[in-house]
Parts: sequence; C-alpha cells; structure tokens
Amino acid sequence: MARRARAGILRHGAGLALVLGALAASVLPAASRAGEPVDLELVIATDVSRSIDHAEALLQREGVAKAFRNPAVVRAIGSGFIGRIGVAYVDYSSRAYNRIVIDWTIVHDRESAESFAARLLEAPLTFGRRTSISDAIELAREMIESNALEGTRRVIDVSGDGPNNHGRLVDAVRDATVARRITINGLPIVNERGAFSRRFYLPDLDKYYLGCVIGGPGAFLVVANSFEDFARAIRRKLILEIAGAPAPRLIRASSPTGYVYPRGCDIGERMWNYWNDP
Repeated sequence: MARRARAGILRHGAGLALVLGALAASVLPAASRAGEPVDLELVIATDVSRSIDHAEALLQREGVAKAFRNPAVVRAIGSGFIGRIGVAYVDYSSRAYNRIVIDWTIVHDRESAESFAARLLEAPLTFGRRTSISDAIELAREMIESNALEGTRRVIDVSGDGPNNHGRLVDAVRDATVARRITINGLPIVNERGAFSRRFYLPDLDKYYLGCVIGGPGAFLVVANSFEDFARAIRRKLILEIAGAPAPRLIRASSPTGYVYPRGCDIGERMWNYWNDP
C-alpha cells in the first residue's frame, strides 16, 4: 500500500515537473532559448532615403547580390567553424518606411547563396523619407534579438550616403546596441554627386561613420568611393565580416569611443534644422 502511494506521488511529481517545464519554456524570452547555431547573424541595412535615386538603389541591390554570388564570399561562409550564417536584408530610411526585404535566411553553400541573391534581385525596390541610421540599427537589433538563431557573432552592416537626421541620436543607439554584444560595421558611400545642391552632403562621411555609427568588438568600416564602387566595397566587407578576420588598421575602429567626430554626431539633425527652420 505504501509502495503504491509512493509510486503515485512520484508519477504526480513527474507530471507536475513536465507541466512546469513547459510553462517555463513558454514564458522564457527567445534570446534565452537555444536557437539554430550559425557562425554569424548578419543584418545588411541599405540606405533608401530620398537622396538615393532609382539607379543608385539598384546599384546597392545588385552589389549585395553580386557579392553573395562571388566564390570568395561563399568560401568565407564555408570556412567558419559551423559553416553557415544567418542573413537578413533591410531597406531603411526612417521607421515608418523601413522594410525587411528578406527575413532571416540560412546561407551555407553556393546554392543557398545564389538563392539569396536571386530573391534579393526579384524584390521590388523601396524608397523612403528622411535618413534615420538610428531607426535602422534599432530595427536590426530587434531582429537579431528575436530570431531563432544562435550566432557566434552578431553584426549589423549599415551603408548610406548621409548622416542621421531623424529619430534618436545615432551615437546613443549605437552605444546601447554595442552594450548588447552586437557589432555595428559601416559602409559610407562617399561621393561628390550633387555636393553643392544636396542639403545633407558631408565630405567627411567616412569620419562621421567612424566616430558616430560603428562600434563593438572588431568594428570596422569600408568606404565606397561612389555608388558604382559599392559592389567592390560590399564584397570586401562581407568577406571580412563572414570570416571574422581582423580588418586592416586603416579601416578599423577599436571601440565606440576610439574616435571623436569633431563636428558632433548630431550634425545631421543640425543640418536638418538649419534648412527647415522657418
């Protein structure tokens, strides 16, 4: 009789433990659960603000697609300890216009890289308003922290042709993101097209990205000298990001505070106020 009672208690206890375990799993945040392992969680965020015309937006899309079709990029993906990465692609301008063009996708070989490139080229182009690098970083951070992946490294890759002029201050968002163990790399597109007519033209955009946008362990930037140069720059950048290789010293930032942009990280906001103050 006593043995039967003890057995019933054990069965009841085991059942209760299973129920409690299931309940605990249902309320645990996604970041605390084990996800699919990858070498890298990468969000590629490209600028589609009003300063970007149709041809330039297309050059960015084609540049990223061409990079994923490049054998050197495919080899870099396969050379990782796990041999696969998770990648997502975002068009950004400001929060109301940001668009996830391709959500999280596993790339692990030539076929999956080709599929990613093809989907990217098939998706319609996006065009928005204002330039909010901070909104792009916040969206990318939310995507990283809510996905079903477990990356050895987590990186946001931001490109653009102008400074932040909308949303939260970019350096504050950068610092908050880096504090969550996410690295931000940059690809400033430095070009003199319309330099005398563009209200938000910064001749030292590379230094702005260095001091105000990028940060985190191993953060670096690669400069595109024009939109036509974007394909070369993004290919080089992806190889460095995917392989986790040390970036050349001249394009690397050692920490978020390793360089202070002398004109201030709110330069874009001040330019906006200057041109729009009645």
